[in-house]
Amino acid sequence: MGAMTIHGEIVRLEPSRGFGFLRDDRHGDWFFVDAGVRAGGIASLWVGARVGFTHERTPNGPRATDIHHESTE
Repeated sequence: MGAMTIHGEIVRLEPSRGFGFLRDDRHGDWFFVDAGVRAGGIASLWVGARVGFTHERTPNGPRATDIHHESTE
C-alpha cells in the first residue's frame, strides 16, 4: 500500500537555492527540496499552486516529497 497523499498549497519558493515551503490543508507547514518535485522540478511551481504530496523522514525532520500539481478536473 502506498503513502497517503496530503493536499496543500505552495506558500514560498526559493528556486535559486533549490527549496520551498508549502502549507497543507490542515495548516501544517512543510519544507521541500527540488528533488522532491515531480516532472519539471521547482521551476514548474508557483506561489498559490495547489499540490498533492507525501512526506519522508530526514535527519532534519519531516519534509514534503513526491510533490505534484493537483488535477483541476
